[in-house]
Amino acid sequence: MTTSENPQIRALRRWDEHGAPWRVLERTATRVTVSLETCDDGTEVDRLTSSDPEFLALVARLSRAKEENGA
Repeated sequence: MTTSENPQIRALRRWDEHGAPWRVLERTATRVTVSLETCDDGTEVDRLTSSDPEFLALVARLSRAKEENGA
């Protein structure tokens, strides 16, 4: 991770690494919106929206991993 990394990327990575739930709310070819949620009842804590290609790629990778793990 570099200091110039997109803050949305840092936030989603940190959220996912800690096992907290998140879900894609909206995805297009050029933009994605992700909801970061609480572990207990799924209340939305934050919402990340980005058109950064690296963020889109990260969401795609993490989404595939969640599907492969049955989450």
